[in-house]
Amino acid sequence: LLERVSAAIDGGARTIQYRDKRADAALRRQLAAALAGLCRARAVTLIINDAVALAAETGADGVHLGRDDAAFAAARRRLGARALIGVSCYDSLERARAACAAGADYVAFGAFYPSAIKPDAVRAPLSLLGEARHALARRIPIVAIGGIDAGNGAGLVEAGADALAVIGAVFGHAGTDAVRAAATRLAALYAPA
Repeated sequence: LLERVSAAIDGGARTIQYRDKRADAALRRQLAAALAGLCRARAVTLIINDAVALAAETGADGVHLGRDDAAFAAARRRLGARALIGVSCYDSLERARAACAAGADYVAFGAFYPSAIKPDAVRAPLSLLGEARHALARRIPIVAIGGIDAGNGAGLVEAGADALAVIGAVFGHAGTDAVRAAATRLAALYAPA
């Protein structure tokens, strides 16, 4: 895992989210701690998915909260003011407004495309990105999630996505060279024209 994440960073990844729903608690702690060390050494942000305590224990930069995850206020109390806390908003502009008002550091929408990671995810329309940009009370990053790759990512960037969540598009490749190349293609979507 560390070699593949390092390759993604070499390719241009600037934020890594650790999401593991299957490993036991001890392995998750071990992997999260190792990723935290790698990300610190490479000056890359590490976000832990769904696990406020794990983010606190490992010194991760923040946590990503979904619909059924810990409450935002509790996460902020546990992690402190400097932690990054993002919130999944699915296809809900109201959820994004509430997260923004509560102090979220970023909001995430999607799935924009079918995803093997979450095949039953609610689909979000592309127009939601622009609507969110105008509707949020303050300027925070907007992340697009769900079935994103180098082929469809450009449209999301043009529509207003500040970042793309791309698990399958990067880590769905065998070998570190392929991971690095995939990350490079995706990072290029944000290169100045």
